Amino acid sequence: MSAAAEPKSPTIAIKNWVGGARPRTLPAAIVPVVVGTMAVRPESLSWTRALLAGVVALGMQIGTNYANDYSDGIRGSDEVRVGPVRLVGQKLASPSAVRVGAWIAFAIAGVAGLALCALTSWWLLIPGILAVIAGWLYTGGPRPYGYYGFGELFVLVFFGGVATVGSAFVQHAHIPPVAWWASIPVGLLATALLEANNLRDIDGDVDVSKKTLAVRLGRDRAGWLFIVSIVGVAFGIVLCSITRPWALLALAGLVLSIPPCRLALSKERGRALLPMLKATARTQLVVGGFLALGLALA
Repeated sequence: MSAAAEPKSPTIAIKNWVGGARPRTLPAAIVPVVVGTMAVRPESLSWTRALLAGVVALGMQIGTNYANDYSDGIRGSDEVRVGPVRLVGQKLASPSAVRVGAWIAFAIAGVAGLALCALTSWWLLIPGILAVIAGWLYTGGPRPYGYYGFGELFVLVFFGGVATVGSAFVQHAHIPPVAWWASIPVGLLATALLEANNLRDIDGDVDVSKKTLAVRLGRDRAGWLFIVSIVGVAFGIVLCSITRPWALLALAGLVLSIPPCRLALSKERGRALLPMLKATARTQLVVGGFLALGLALA
């Protein structure tokens, strides 16, 4: 039997599925939950509700990533990649298996979400259902909005506003004003992460007629969009500091954004931009962690 025909070991299969979940994008799910939770006074928060909110966010993020993998894979737009693992496009898993994986992740998020509804308000079903629909239609359906340049808007709304404000709301069915302000830097950090991904993929996306916002803007202006997002993060942190002065701690974490900003403004393309996603994810985690700490201390 040739090496190509040999079955993959369970270890390799698991590694592929973990890679397909796109671990470097998971800070986009973790940060809004931590920040939104810390917008509530620490002495009165419920760790059970915070944990359930984290399960919802991670399930939604992983489900969206698998759904994206499935939809791009069956369209043939993932066959030539310079970025992370693509299960369908690289023929590492069948389309049906990846589709099932996406819905399992969404279902896990749904079960945790129902528990939160029972503990707080059934009105949470509305943003939850909308988030699943938006996650699937990002690259799925007849007219995927991610192919028309609206991906950043989806990320800003759901991984910024909905996730951050929602994580604060589930604590006491009340939203402290600072949670709205905190959703700005959190959402823009997630947007910057998507921009780092799309900036790297411009050339390949042009070839498959995938008109992301980065494609529509072009290499140079898309780089400046990344810079504007980082500047917006700093502005949002300052807004938070009006009522929670220790939130300014998060500005220190923005030092980590210097290398990806340099790459954004460079002439580098494709594979040379691979470090940008990793550095942006690290920035998101550190800034988000410092912002959460600052909100808790204030």
